[in-house]
Amino acid sequence: MIVDVHTHTPTHQAAVPEDERRVYEGWRTDRAVVTTNSWDDYDKATEAADLSIVFNIAVEKPEEATGLPYRADDTNTATAAFVTADPERRIGFMSVNPTAPDVFDEADRCRELGLVGVKLGPNYQNFDPLSQPALDFYGYCERNGLPILFHQGASPIRQAPLRYTYPLVTDEVALQFPELRIVMAHMGHPWGRETVVTIRKHPHVYADVSSIYLRPWVCYESLLAAQEWGVPHKLLLGSDFPIATTAEAMAGIRRVNDIVEGTRLPKVSPELIERVIHADAIAALGLERNPR
Repeated sequence: MIVDVHTHTPTHQAAVPEDERRVYEGWRTDRAVVTTNSWDDYDKATEAADLSIVFNIAVEKPEEATGLPYRADDTNTATAAFVTADPERRIGFMSVNPTAPDVFDEADRCRELGLVGVKLGPNYQNFDPLSQPALDFYGYCERNGLPILFHQGASPIRQAPLRYTYPLVTDEVALQFPELRIVMAHMGHPWGRETVVTIRKHPHVYADVSSIYLRPWVCYESLLAAQEWGVPHKLLLGSDFPIATTAEAMAGIRRVNDIVEGTRLPKVSPELIERVIHADAIAALGLERNPR
């Protein structure tokens, strides 16, 4: 089974009106990304996957903070409705800000809606991931079996603090919450080596490969580090829709060795690539295919 663990909830249920169409040029160097997408657009983009994990990020001004123009007051409800429409192929994660006064009430509400994990972007949400409110929330997630997918590494959003996304921050979280299931998004690009040594030491910490193939040297360096440190089993497939499709993500990491073709540099093994593409992400994160 192919699981795409990193996708964003589409902004529109039906076709996007032309006057509401938005694009963002900061994520890819080869083309702009259309950030307004329908449910059908999502299905076409993820058709190479058997199952996908989908979420928004809880911020006050989504387009300004994340580049994606969804409605802030509909962050989790929209995800839940989208998942409910096709629970055989979609799993929904909630997003909350751990510093919000109603964080646990909202988390409980989202669990009742059927959302079974959490997406956090401390850089976009502007909270210290090692602050006490954040630690309290991680404890809640650990107790309730909610895996957390953290944005990790670079972002083109100017006001998003990089210090909140450095991979070694996740090491600190995992030391305090050893049973918490964690996914480090984007292999912490460009800090792939730091991500690799973190997932190596913590049994329940994983990384997804979303977006790394858009920068061939980062992709090569990160996957080679995973190979050299013996952690290909800790890597999960992700597309980061709408930035890319599942098929693009698969094709992208399969091209990892193109950049060193004709040199004596070591190659990433094809077996590692296929192991990532077919990783059992559902078991790794302690989830069920159809939690409802």
